[in-house]
Amino acid sequence: MNSEIFFKVRINTLIPGKPLTFDLHVSVAGQSLMYLRAGDKLEEEKMHTLSKKDSGHHFLVKEVDRDAYKSYVHEQMLSADLDVVRKATVLRESSISLMEELFENPDVGTAMENSKPVVREFINFMEAEPAAMSSLISLSGHDFYTYNHSLDVAIYSLGLAEAVGFRKNDLEEMGLGALFHDIGKRQVSLDILTKKGPLSPEEWAQMQKHPQFGLMILKEHKVSDAVKAACFEHHESWMGNGYPQQIVGEEIHPFGRIVAITDTYDAMTTQRSYNVPLKPLEAVAMMKEKLASRYDPEMLKAMHSVLFKLKAAS
Repeated sequence: MNSEIFFKVRINTLIPGKPLTFDLHVSVAGQSLMYLRAGDKLEEEKMHTLSKKDSGHHFLVKEVDRDAYKSYVHEQMLSADLDVVRKATVLRESSISLMEELFENPDVGTAMENSKPVVREFINFMEAEPAAMSSLISLSGHDFYTYNHSLDVAIYSLGLAEAVGFRKNDLEEMGLGALFHDIGKRQVSLDILTKKGPLSPEEWAQMQKHPQFGLMILKEHKVSDAVKAACFEHHESWMGNGYPQQIVGEEIHPFGRIVAITDTYDAMTTQRSYNVPLKPLEAVAMMKEKLASRYDPEMLKAMHSVLFKLKAAS
């Protein structure tokens, strides 16, 4: 790669036939090569071919063109020419690239500050498009990566929080807390995080410390107690046999109760090396039938209701 600074973009954030407002480069053997110039257009057939091959690491934009790219994406979200599914694709794909970038940033404070506009974009999309949540959920469930998981947990948490009556200010805090619910895993050995087989008792003890590690990290930054609770309490259980505090029922902060549900739901519906993903309603049915004691019953009921309505509307 040459000395110029680039950031990664996903090809599905571009709109066929619409002129680019920035130069698009492609990464080949560690070198960035010009692919399209500002003003050029990507044709539908070509974009379809490229999207099948795009892992999120092939296409690049110069850092000096970041604002132009952000404005391009924002314009698509406001466009009357795109349907809700296309807008959902643009928003999620652009957000995944940003979340990958943020999760690789050692400066947690900067990462959290830069995440706030991402959360607002999703909330605004939900407000503007009644079918937004349905479209976003339909795009989830791909291969598991930490940043994908955190983004999807945030999306589900926003949908569930809205369903149980959270207001906009609380939704922004909810989204931020959900995005960073696993921030403590930065302090857990990578060998443990990526292990494909079952964890040993010693490894499991280390993994169970990630809520405490996360709380320690968040205490170093100006975030609300609610955001901290999403991180520290999302492995607590409604019946009191969770961790790390073994608190019971409504002692668990509502943010912790919501992320407990959405974190489990995403784990059940996402392809990982050791499981076959369940369909959305299958996952919630299993949570209700076999794991119900772990969750706030009203919130679990609301999650099932949200997904049932989405299925009926699809």
